[in-house]
Amino acid sequence: MENNRPCSHLSAIKELKLAKQPVCEECVKQGTDWVHLRTCQTCGITLCCDSSPKQHMSQHFKIKEHPVVISSEPGERWLYCYVDDQVAEY
Repeated sequence: MENNRPCSHLSAIKELKLAKQPVCEECVKQGTDWVHLRTCQTCGITLCCDSSPKQHMSQHFKIKEHPVVISSEPGERWLYCYVDDQVAEY
């Protein structure tokens, strides 16, 4: 049976942390390219997505265990929980 309610990690987000700048902070440091950007809802860092060569946001989740990110792409309004593999629009 499928549950349509967001997981506890997504439900806990009350105020969105938005990208300070439209860049992957790690790609800038390393001189690499990114495809799409995600912003961590725990610490506010903006990093690249899994379609990007370095997949910095997934690495951030594995190291820091910060569960929720938002898309930082213009016109996209969704959150993703790594722990529960859930997406929710806002």
